Amino acid sequence: MESAAAVDRSSRAHAEEDLEEANNFEDEPEDDEEEEFDDEELGAYGGSRPSERERMSDLLRRLATAPVRVRVHDVVIKGNTKTKDSLIEAEVVPLFRSASTMQELLQAAAAANARLQRLEIFDSVNIVLDAGPSELPGTANVVINLVEPKNPLSGDIGFYTKPETRGWSVEGLLKLKNMFGYGDIWNAGGAYSWDHTTELTVGLSLPRFMTMSTPFTARTSLLTQDWLKFSSYKERLLGLSLGLFNTVHHELVYNLTWRHLTDPLRMSSTSVRRQLGHSLLSSLKYSYKLDRRNSSIRPTKGYAFLSTSQIGGLGPDSYLSRYVRQEFDLRAAIPLGFFHSALNIGISAGIIMPWGSGFMTSSTPLPERFYMGGNTSPLSLLGGPTSLLGFKMRGLGPTDLRRMIPARADGSGNSSADPGTDALGGDLAVTACADISFDLPLKLLRDSGFYAHAFISSGNLAKLSEGSIKDFSLRQFGQGFRSSAGFGVIVPTKIFRMEVNYCYILRKFEHDKAKTGIQFSFSPLS
Repeated sequence: MESAAAVDRSSRAHAEEDLEEANNFEDEPEDDEEEEFDDEELGAYGGSRPSERERMSDLLRRLATAPVRVRVHDVVIKGNTKTKDSLIEAEVVPLFRSASTMQELLQAAAAANARLQRLEIFDSVNIVLDAGPSELPGTANVVINLVEPKNPLSGDIGFYTKPETRGWSVEGLLKLKNMFGYGDIWNAGGAYSWDHTTELTVGLSLPRFMTMSTPFTARTSLLTQDWLKFSSYKERLLGLSLGLFNTVHHELVYNLTWRHLTDPLRMSSTSVRRQLGHSLLSSLKYSYKLDRRNSSIRPTKGYAFLSTSQIGGLGPDSYLSRYVRQEFDLRAAIPLGFFHSALNIGISAGIIMPWGSGFMTSSTPLPERFYMGGNTSPLSLLGGPTSLLGFKMRGLGPTDLRRMIPARADGSGNSSADPGTDALGGDLAVTACADISFDLPLKLLRDSGFYAHAFISSGNLAKLSEGSIKDFSLRQFGQGFRSSAGFGVIVPTKIFRMEVNYCYILRKFEHDKAKTGIQFSFSPLS
């Protein structure tokens, strides 16, 4: 006597499907046995033996109106030729053991299916609920059918363009999955862009590490970035990152990074030259994230919050960069009730300050400061106070005059030429943005996911380190906000979210780099 209920991926989102699957979990008589009904049960069906359809309808009614008691007798795992049973059991058995009703068991099966899929080491996961032993009524067996990939090695390569900067990048990634059977994923990646940014990474991720029940990641990386155009320095990083704790809302990461800043053109300003050379970053970073929006691509209701705290300088070395950095992000979406429209509001703020002996006169690390501008959307992702539509990358905030190149004896060089300025970033940053999104009139565009919006954004940066906090004034900071407004069309694709906006600069200062006109903005989907 047995029946089965398969829980597929879509069952996680629909409770009705869970109830339909539960219909199959009802005892059926064996071919050589006759099921017996007492007088009370027969009376419920008009005195005659119930049909299969009537019994299923009765079970559906019972599931919808009252809990149906059931207990898990055994969990059977099939198809895992390489993956350790202990890994699978640690992921799913606690879910099933805690279920005491059929409704809870169906929910546990959906959650277990999702957990196993998130491991990214199986081609398919199918969970079947079977009746338990006949001598143990009210029990169930859980059968987990797994299909492991025939080839554990996978790769991906892509070419990406940036219309705003007329640049491009090529990125590649190799993954080796489940080599030792512990859900381990080994990956190696590389990226190169037109602006001479190069990144090489090698990493390992484990769903569990020793006694830890949360994922563990380790990654080494070599990164070279060219900031000569904006801040007159090149940056080279060699680092180790350890993901110590990671849940739905919490994340704790330790970073140990060697950094080298150089100025090959010898044109950097005095403020930049002071920070050239080697430094060591030893930091602990904690993040708390809560996202209750109905979509990160086009939110129409809900809210999201992100808090990121980082402390650098953990260690006795004199080369360590010592600072404390805090960021807050808040997003809210309010439906307006017409044309699928919604009001989105976003506020971001961040502060970084040095700590240790003489911190009032010390400087914060140049790469760790806040910079604004560029081609990222201010509302789609929680990324800190960095985006201000209409302004170019590192296009506002404190600056310093670059070194003047004197004319040579042979007439080469031009001492009268404007050397330009270096963007220095800020120790305090605040941005705010509001937009109204709405459907486009053409049905073809609506069906493709296109929609329009009108926006207004504002932001400002200020210096607090090196004694500048003594002269800081909230009134002056408020008067220094830059702002822009405009409208545009959002084009969601399978790999990123693109915005084509017309930006009108409402307010900017002398050294700000901003321009009224068309701007392309890009954001990843998650």
